[in-house]
Amino acid sequence: MVNREIKVSNNQKKDLSIFFDPKSIAIIGSLRDPWSGGRALSNNLYDWGYQGKVYFVNPSYKEVDGVEIYPTIKSIPKTVDLAIVITPASTVPDIVRDCAEVGIKNVIIMSDGFAERDEGGENLQKEIINITKRTGIQIIGPNTAGIANGVTGLVISQYPLGSKIKRGCMAFASQTGVISATGFPYGDLGYGVSKICDFGNKCEVDESDLLEYLADDPETKVIAMEIEGIRDGRRFFDTAKRVTREKPILIFKPGRTKESSNTLMSHTGSLAGDQNVYKCAFKQAGIIQVNSFRELLEIAKAFSYQPLPKGNRLGIITITGAGGIIAIDTAVECGLALAKLSMRTNEKLFKIHPTLTGNPSDIGQMAGMGIPPYKEVIEAILNDENVDCLLCTIWSFLPAELYIQALNEAIIPKNKPIIFWVYGGSLENTNQICFELENNRYPVYSDIEIAIKTFGAMYQYMKIRTRFK
Repeated sequence: MVNREIKVSNNQKKDLSIFFDPKSIAIIGSLRDPWSGGRALSNNLYDWGYQGKVYFVNPSYKEVDGVEIYPTIKSIPKTVDLAIVITPASTVPDIVRDCAEVGIKNVIIMSDGFAERDEGGENLQKEIINITKRTGIQIIGPNTAGIANGVTGLVISQYPLGSKIKRGCMAFASQTGVISATGFPYGDLGYGVSKICDFGNKCEVDESDLLEYLADDPETKVIAMEIEGIRDGRRFFDTAKRVTREKPILIFKPGRTKESSNTLMSHTGSLAGDQNVYKCAFKQAGIIQVNSFRELLEIAKAFSYQPLPKGNRLGIITITGAGGIIAIDTAVECGLALAKLSMRTNEKLFKIHPTLTGNPSDIGQMAGMGIPPYKEVIEAILNDENVDCLLCTIWSFLPAELYIQALNEAIIPKNKPIIFWVYGGSLENTNQICFELENNRYPVYSDIEIAIKTFGAMYQYMKIRTRFK
């Protein structure tokens, strides 16, 4: 097998701000199909709020729907901030040269057929790299699914979006389109996004460049990355070590098996690398490694919604005995400890109902006795000096408004995180509860083990910050 991973060394810090906040964009590619290519891309820009100027380049048209189409990038009368290329791979090097000649410094290449494909594609990618070295032009891609800026509404994708991106402080970066704005329903799930970037084959801009940019991005509070391979390990881990002093970095690293490592080569041209080496390096840099793509997304949201715990002592409110046991097992495996409630707290719980004393506090035993006293129990446990964080089980048969009211009325310490696990037989009610709680900045999970792992990651990062500072 040909080693198609192309090594490029460039330790100079790049200014990626134009990629995420361009004042003018040129789209170079097909305009025929409204479901893909340049036309779908332009629809995304207009539909989701882009306010800048958009130019279209395609020698096959003079105008489309009354909009002037330019034959080449050189024929556009004004300088463009960002060019987006969606053309056959063989045409891309000449287009990049033209961009450099007219002063365009930033290019996103969405076309595929480069180093991930075959030796011919590898040679085309090397040709583009040589152009960047001569001209200083910055490139995201090729073979990228695009980028997004949740703050401005900028969405660069050649496929239609299913749901609007909600502004927030989570940044998602990857070497795959599965994390792109069209690959994942951020809006439907209520994820608050600052930036999204699929850097594709990393022809020029790579994971270290993006990490440096996100470190200085005031809109980003937590960084979640799917990493298939790292171009410059020393630079990446030195950068990560600086960033984790201020912002958590979560990484999911696929390619654990020989079979998946081979497939990575045909995906983005990356080598998977030794998993044990990555694991040790991540730990030294203060990076939190997660075990699945779902964990990457789900754990990140808690960092954006809740404070870090001061310690590892976990309080649990459950409505099912088995749920409490699963939570305890997962907590211990994640480095958490079951909080020992104070005598005063147990007295408060006993007055509410005798079955509520202890940790876990089983509110489910009050089923059939009216609306469970969530407000009182949450308030009692979270205000216990022996509790650093709280997992609360939500029964999905009750309306979401009941839980919002209880939380609004409860006296909850601002320095103690609370996470919810939703349990019950109604998917419709579960989804509504999740939506309402997360709109009020409470992380909600349908998987109790991921909920507990989230606390483990938050506690781990608290220790990382303490160690580095």
